[in-house]
Amino acid sequence: MSKSKGKVVSVNESLVGVETTDGAVINGEVAMIMIADGKRLKSEVIDVKEGGVVYLQVFEDTGWMKVGDEVMFTGLPLAVKLGPGILGSVTDGLQNPLYELAEKEWFLERGIEVSPLDTTTKWHFTPIVKKGDTLTGGIALGHVPEKLFQHHIFVPFSIKGDHTITHIVPEGDYTIAQTIAIIKDELGNMHELQMAFDWPVKKAMPFNERSVPESPMPTGIRIIDALFPIAFGGTACNPGPFGAGKTVLQHSLARHSQADIVIIAACGERAGEAVEVFKDFPELIDPRTGKSLMDRTFIVGNTSSMPVAAREASVYMATTVGEYYRKQGLNVLILADSTSRWAQALRETSGRKEEIPGPEAFPMYISTLISAFYDRAGVEILSDGNIGSLSIIGTVSPAGGNFDEPVTQATLLSTGAFWGLSRALSDARKYPAIDRIDSTSKYPPILKKEEAAYLLELLRDGKSIASNMLLMGEKGITDESYIRYQKAELLDAVFLQQNSFDKVDGVTGPERLRLMFTLVKEIIDAPVSIQGKEAIRSHFNFLRQAFLDWNYMALDDEKFEKQKSKLTTLVKQMGYVAENI
Repeated sequence: MSKSKGKVVSVNESLVGVETTDGAVINGEVAMIMIADGKRLKSEVIDVKEGGVVYLQVFEDTGWMKVGDEVMFTGLPLAVKLGPGILGSVTDGLQNPLYELAEKEWFLERGIEVSPLDTTTKWHFTPIVKKGDTLTGGIALGHVPEKLFQHHIFVPFSIKGDHTITHIVPEGDYTIAQTIAIIKDELGNMHELQMAFDWPVKKAMPFNERSVPESPMPTGIRIIDALFPIAFGGTACNPGPFGAGKTVLQHSLARHSQADIVIIAACGERAGEAVEVFKDFPELIDPRTGKSLMDRTFIVGNTSSMPVAAREASVYMATTVGEYYRKQGLNVLILADSTSRWAQALRETSGRKEEIPGPEAFPMYISTLISAFYDRAGVEILSDGNIGSLSIIGTVSPAGGNFDEPVTQATLLSTGAFWGLSRALSDARKYPAIDRIDSTSKYPPILKKEEAAYLLELLRDGKSIASNMLLMGEKGITDESYIRYQKAELLDAVFLQQNSFDKVDGVTGPERLRLMFTLVKEIIDAPVSIQGKEAIRSHFNFLRQAFLDWNYMALDDEKFEKQKSKLTTLVKQMGYVAENI
């Protein structure tokens, strides 16, 4: 492990050239740059040139840095500290706790270092191994309670080979800095273990046994669950132009999806939006537990006003924490907002390194990096038989809503579900503004596949008829086609659209989704005896409003069944044959 030294020879924004003066340096290791005011700026080696010159990307402001400043190489990669205390915290991309930093300084001063996890809090540790047991990396020594969950304390995953326990503490209260076990390797070397350990953020944790994502993850969003689902351990992207509802959609997924743990990676979003997350989430009540939503949330914040290089770190930081909690046997959901700004940070760094640019000046290897990021999602069968999963949903913000740009295309190739946000739908105030025709998913829906296909066929027919109406007007199509069009409009209005601000309509569970689909299908399948465009339109408007009123009634509301009966009666009175509703 190197402990090299060097001197700054060039400064180009966040890219700093360093000439090594002592020892060897490797790609990926962390270096500390000593500036004039005595502070140390953290950086990472991203390129090693012949002749002893290396390039660092600095995670903090490089203002007032000068040629000749001393550099100390740590010999260690950029890592995250894993252990109890992560849930409920808000950090930047280097795992500096933002709330603790705010208490020290009104502005986030560069060079400040704070322990990522509280070293004074005591956790009640219960051992599940004993002296003399043989174990290896990834085996649980015991557990502590953390918020809503039982947090397993592992032997660090980096430890290989069989080790023997020579000492294990009894059940009691300990801090993460205290030694809880001592193990001996095959050569007789002793290793002291604490509750927390480090893991390199850019190194994916190995799967014990990987499985295929095939169990749908309910999100509470009807259009996703019914038509374009995501599975536990799956991946999805939702590209869209500014103002199309990406952030609102992510907030709904954070609150209502059936994941155990939610990790929000604000990698390059505008500071105002990120601050809204920081302020709102601690005040939100988790509808599943009745407690604070932060009890099962971890937020990594690197906004557009923070140094560019730290955006990349924030993405990998969130992913590594997600992999750790997957090892706990939990279902984890990462919401990355926005991967486009992460890619833009990579483009800036690549340009300063004078690499050969790819399409739109993004690095040639951008597809490889995006694919590697999403590949860290998945379902894992653990050694004790439990199953954990890590799902990743990334937003993409293509300039001008152009889905043909490199980042969007690379993301589409790497994810299993595509939720394209439409400017036309968002302008029409249709939420979620997920495109009903162009969006796709390879995962099984909560409904049956043939049922989802049935709805999509109606939507495609409705769009085709609407195009004909633009050319020929209502008089240019038959009553039969107009009825088909009205059925598609009704499906969109009462089933695919939701009011995210209403506590009932804002989230739809699998049971209610099935009830709604059954009623909608009966309405769509039933013949209509009404004639004349005006009468047909009036009929569907009346029926649509009655259905929307039903959407705002809770399942246990005494009015719920009455409104359903009213809908059935309206259908029969207006020319439908609606049986078995």
